[in-house]
Amino acid sequence: MLALIARSVEDRSSRGIAAAVSRLVTAGDLPSGTRLPTVRDVARELRVSPTTVSEAWQSLLRAGAIQTRGRSGTFVAALDRPRLRYTQLGGPSLARDLSSGVPDHDLLPDLTDALQRIGDGRLTSSYLDAPVLPALEDVLRERWPFPPEAVTVVDGALDALDRIIGAVVRFGDRVVVENPTFPPLLDLLDAVGATVIELSPGAFDADPVAVFLQPRAQNPTGASMSAERAAELAALLAKHPDVIVVEDDHAGDIATAAPVSIGSDRTVHIAGFSKSHGPDLRLAAIGGPARLIEAVTSRRLLGPGWSSRLLQGVLLDLLTSPTSIAQVAAARSEYARRRSALLACLAEHGVEATAEDGINLWLTVHNQQHALVTLAAHGISVAPGGPFMVTPSAIDHVRVTAGLVADGFDELASILASAAHRTENRRFR
Repeated sequence: MLALIARSVEDRSSRGIAAAVSRLVTAGDLPSGTRLPTVRDVARELRVSPTTVSEAWQSLLRAGAIQTRGRSGTFVAALDRPRLRYTQLGGPSLARDLSSGVPDHDLLPDLTDALQRIGDGRLTSSYLDAPVLPALEDVLRERWPFPPEAVTVVDGALDALDRIIGAVVRFGDRVVVENPTFPPLLDLLDAVGATVIELSPGAFDADPVAVFLQPRAQNPTGASMSAERAAELAALLAKHPDVIVVEDDHAGDIATAAPVSIGSDRTVHIAGFSKSHGPDLRLAAIGGPARLIEAVTSRRLLGPGWSSRLLQGVLLDLLTSPTSIAQVAAARSEYARRRSALLACLAEHGVEATAEDGINLWLTVHNQQHALVTLAAHGISVAPGGPFMVTPSAIDHVRVTAGLVADGFDELASILASAAHRTENRRFR
């Protein structure tokens, strides 16, 4: 193998060595699971310094082509990635889709007047203009749960998570997350090779680089963090000053709980607007330490550059228009009514569920697969609970988008109960 690598290297720089090994992996000449020679052996064979080979190995690690296993050595990683958790959430194409986790379109604020007030949309004069409209930044800062050093706008809360992970997390880093949690977050962390740890008091003893939280309307459980819980976490994190706190407030203005934050000088807060003002706005704000926000904005200059200032103008109008503010408030109340009504009916059927806030309901079921099949037979699709779990649970769940249920609560609760309850196999004689 050492000779194979040596024959394949034409450029003996770290970049050239990495490219040669990458080609061998892609071609199948270095199959998944192959143990690579040591850095010193490769350096000796190529007559380059160990530092050069080490830099090449680091590039391959970041690309996910190889992986380290401590003292066991360095191995070629599997090219076939597991199926993304995110893709497992969508149910089959059925008459009633309660798997999506999207807001009710009829409860979103009307964009007509906002679009008219934007005018001809001449909001960009240069590719190097500030990434956030100044007036929008002023409004965002007023709404922030703590005084942020810097604020920027990106293309939705998931894009915000992706950008922050890219700036903070490296291959092999330990990261703490809630359990259950948002499956795409786990996908993003898997993609960079992070080691995911379930949130617990002892989790921080493993020296994680970051902890990811959903302070309000946690997806999937609907739980919201109390001020007391935030204070407990702040005290715990004070003992670990190098841990970055990332707060994903994805529900935004439809959350009934008051805004809450750990609020330290290493907290990055994400304010999402998809659930409250419209998924197609594709906007979320990030605020926190200047060094992290600037890392995000600088990297975006090599990609999209900025989020549409036209859409930023629409969001600014929606956040300041009395009519739009009233529409969002009405939606918040209506979602609360729907959650409460469905929870009450489920309780009458003896079903355990949580839906404290937001648009989702976390339903306890005896068997996930049985529940999915039973609901599908009634033309209803929900999201399986498995992809939300960091570690497997002895109790199965499914996520129901309760925000899309406007009426017929008892009838739906009856169907959900039939899916949730244990069914016994009976022999007929």
